[in-house]
Amino acid sequence: MQRAIRIAAAATRRALSSSAARASPPPPRGPLAPGWGATRWLCSGREALSYDVVIVGAGPAGLAAAIRLKQLCRAADTDLSVCVLEKGSEVGAHVLSGNVFEPRALDELIPKWRQEDSPIRVPVSSDKFWLLTKNQAWTLPSPFDNKGNYVISLSQLVRWMATKAEELGVEVYPGVATNDVGIAKDGTKRETFQPGVELRGRITLLAEGCRGSLSEKIIRNHKLRERGQGQHQTYALGIKEVWEIEEGKHNPGSVIHTVGWPLDTKTYGGSFLYHLDDRQLAIGLVVALNYRNPFLSPYDEFQKFKQHPAVRKLLEGGTAIQYGARTLNEGGFQSIPYPIFPGGAIIGCSAGFLNVPKIKGTHTAMKSGMLAAEATFKSLVEGSSMELYWENLKKSWIWEELHKARNYRPAFEYGLIPGMVLSALERYIFKGKSPYTLKHGRPDHEATDTANLHAPIQYPKPDGHITFDVPTSLYRSNTNHEHDQPPHLRLRDPTVPERVNVALYAAPESRYCPARVYEYISDEKGDPKLHINAQNCLHCKACDIKDPKQNIEWTVPEGGGGPGYTVM
Repeated sequence: MQRAIRIAAAATRRALSSSAARASPPPPRGPLAPGWGATRWLCSGREALSYDVVIVGAGPAGLAAAIRLKQLCRAADTDLSVCVLEKGSEVGAHVLSGNVFEPRALDELIPKWRQEDSPIRVPVSSDKFWLLTKNQAWTLPSPFDNKGNYVISLSQLVRWMATKAEELGVEVYPGVATNDVGIAKDGTKRETFQPGVELRGRITLLAEGCRGSLSEKIIRNHKLRERGQGQHQTYALGIKEVWEIEEGKHNPGSVIHTVGWPLDTKTYGGSFLYHLDDRQLAIGLVVALNYRNPFLSPYDEFQKFKQHPAVRKLLEGGTAIQYGARTLNEGGFQSIPYPIFPGGAIIGCSAGFLNVPKIKGTHTAMKSGMLAAEATFKSLVEGSSMELYWENLKKSWIWEELHKARNYRPAFEYGLIPGMVLSALERYIFKGKSPYTLKHGRPDHEATDTANLHAPIQYPKPDGHITFDVPTSLYRSNTNHEHDQPPHLRLRDPTVPERVNVALYAAPESRYCPARVYEYISDEKGDPKLHINAQNCLHCKACDIKDPKQNIEWTVPEGGGGPGYTVM
């Protein structure tokens, strides 16, 4: 049984000396084994562990931070105990990205990675940009510059990074959660109950990815968004499949992006087709969550997209092998929060460093983790302030890159054609140095129109070959949760779904969720009642973002639950 972790991040926590007990060999990945590199004691009947640095999230940002911390320790001939926690059953299990990887940050972190057995093997060989209509694909000048970049699986990359971190002495623990384990739905303790371990860090770095539950609470409670760039975050939902396609259709390194059909001209989004190695094709659709029509279903739009003649011919004769979905930050420069809180800092996509026009955020996430690691090291070893992270962030290439890209995403508030025109001006005329900064529109949950302003959308039935129903796709995501556990999807007001969402918005949660977690079932009177299939949850967090009244709260389920990605 995996042990649960209770995060206790505060500057006033018990300080450990830099010579805290440290096991020489790195521990094996798996259930938390107390005693590896941490001070251990009992606190109020609960086992407690203390590290110098606790990193929440084993994604690119968290692992880059961990690696950088240990590199600094070696260079200074000192030591800090560093622990990385991951809620997925294994490192990479919850990591999804349509990823054309820019190696800039990795070049700084591990300069000799090209001489090692990394999963970065397929350089971009061609770069195309299509404007789709229902039956045509019009080639436009590509706004991307992917020379020197690679087509990768991000879940495979972070697994490799985890081995690099462990070689340096970082303790990586997948399958942990922020609560006790063995609690039944009704709150009683099952026979398998085990109390959580209270884990304390002198400094805690939050690297939870987009819409991290701890990060969002800290941003809200400490008003970090207002202390940063000031604007709300805006999001998109990415839905992705990985296929094995026929040899004659496979072109390793080929990159295609599209805009237009099947999305309407008021909905921002686009698709990608990336040729990896081993005849694999990553295909996905990204839909901005400020869409207006409550009848729109991102999942069904993705299935519809695959029916386009230019896309279908690639997939015919192939096999879909994996499915997943995840939200991503699109607020960019305007939405960066002040990233420091008492006892720690927020890094990576939890803070929101995605470069929207590049459609890339891994390199910026990694760099933010490295900058936070350098500030953390100086804070613990030299007694300086974590404010150094914020200062260096504003001096870094992250800041410069996101400032140049700041007007692309809000330009599309005016629709597809105006957005493309304004984006062209930004790229070719102003070159990122325009004298103005556009603002984002309404928050995503406020953007949804009432149902009476739109007609229902009739989506075609899946054919079982190119397009699929949700249960079939979920099977390919390897999603699993312990059924008998407290719900991790919580309604702040249980009356809102029927009283507001059904009455005004025609039950949008039954469509925006790409796993059909939310469905309405008629009661004995024939009235619709919301049923939550939490075991289906892909941890995409679209519900936490898009619900019109912000009535759904996504929380962390029992450790190890969720999708089990391997090639995403």
